[in-house]
Amino acid sequence: MKIAVDAMGGDYAPKAIVEGVMWAQKDFPDVEFQLYGKETEIRKYLTNEKNIKIIHTDEKITSEDEPVKAIRRKKQASMVLAAQAVKNGEADAIFSAGNTGALLAAGLFIIGRIKNIERPGLMNTMPVIGKPDQGVDFMDLGANADNKAEHLVQYAILGSYYAKNVRGIKEPRVALLNNGTEETKGSELTKKAYELLTNEKAIHFIGNVESRELLNGVADVIVTDGFTGNAVLKSIEGTALNLMSLLKDSILGAGIKGKIGAVLLKDALSNIKNELDYSSHGGAVLFGLKAPVIKTHGSTGPEAVSATISQIHTMLASHVIEDLVGYFEENE
Repeated sequence: MKIAVDAMGGDYAPKAIVEGVMWAQKDFPDVEFQLYGKETEIRKYLTNEKNIKIIHTDEKITSEDEPVKAIRRKKQASMVLAAQAVKNGEADAIFSAGNTGALLAAGLFIIGRIKNIERPGLMNTMPVIGKPDQGVDFMDLGANADNKAEHLVQYAILGSYYAKNVRGIKEPRVALLNNGTEETKGSELTKKAYELLTNEKAIHFIGNVESRELLNGVADVIVTDGFTGNAVLKSIEGTALNLMSLLKDSILGAGIKGKIGAVLLKDALSNIKNELDYSSHGGAVLFGLKAPVIKTHGSTGPEAVSATISQIHTMLASHVIEDLVGYFEENE
């Protein structure tokens, strides 16, 4: 297996990226890591060069760059070269913690869509509260601002394939995010999507779910349009951060008793933080492309990088992309 890594993408690149690769290198000796970026900077953090290939470039895409323009103009950027390697068959997957829009553009315009997939979607595996070994695949997280009902059906099929082949769920339960569980609830988009999902034989559709049930394990795959998905994801992130901050301020503001309590609750609070951290499941997959394209948060650290590489390894080993290509080509 060969994984193309944008070593210059992210807030703490290349340090966090290369250190994460070093962690993963121990677990996956069958993987060649292709690190794209400034060679002198990358080498500062290399501790073992086995199965490591460095492709030097001084150019990179920043968070301030306009995505499509950057992909078209910065031909020697680390992200662009990594995507080009996947297109040319020199690598099997691409991973970046850089500019999300640019990675989406690189995936679409360089690597390309699976035949008959109209709108690839961004998917992440979210945690299930109280059940750390479970998760729920949620998409679209914002690859598309507008969607048709047919796109949501494609997301359901994509997510179901991922849950089955990558996460090992025999018959994934697929649900539609809506403002009520009743069949008649929702917008014209969700009503039409409900009808189509009900008649889709490739999935096990269980109906509508409300956003308050998203992390409760009621489904294995939940689909929605990109605008809604992105808003929900950011609401979850913001609520989790604010809740942890509120707990910290409340405990430390309670005087000496509060500080003693903080010491006693340290492990419990740490467990809560870890349980809400969906990066432990890996990165967000731009699903619907001809190869795995994975994005992690810009502030990602070595542990999340290693988890993402594990995710990519499972995707490649399970041949989930090849299966999807076959399915959509057969069902034009």
